[in-house]
Amino acid sequence: MALKKSVKSPKKTLKTTVKKASTKKVTKIKVASRRKANSKVANNKSKIAPYKPKKNEKYMSAAMKKHFIAVLLQWREHLREEMQKTFDHLKTKGETYADPVDRASQEEEFAFELRTRDRERKLTNKIAVSIEKIKQDDYGWCDSCGDEIGVKRLEARPTATHCIHCKTLDEIKERQLGG
Repeated sequence: MALKKSVKSPKKTLKTTVKKASTKKVTKIKVASRRKANSKVANNKSKIAPYKPKKNEKYMSAAMKKHFIAVLLQWREHLREEMQKTFDHLKTKGETYADPVDRASQEEEFAFELRTRDRERKLTNKIAVSIEKIKQDDYGWCDSCGDEIGVKRLEARPTATHCIHCKTLDEIKERQLGG
């Protein structure tokens, strides 16, 4: 009899541990999907329509520059809001768990968020450089060859500094040298 009880007890403990872990995963998935939904709603509310050049319009005209400044400023503001949300989240969720698995899970979540915010910080710097280039009339021109980057490419990536041809060559070189 005593042997059966000791055998059943670890199974129950294992089941509750697995149940806790799966509940946390489901919670994380729900939180992540909620964040994506919130960011999509925020993006759709204040999204700027893509620029459509008028017939015979000069490349990087004043209207184009104004459009791309608005896009870059809106993007920078969105990144700042996300950084503030992360800061608030890390501040409020900084509780310590007794269970090592819970603690490790929380640390991993925080590390992931901080890596994401670090990438966004670098992107914010690129946005500042792009805004400065617009002010100096250098925006929209390839740093390598001097050709137009193109409105469609700038709509897709407003911080682009190379035309599609130069960027493709850079990526091929990187693959060949990097592995």
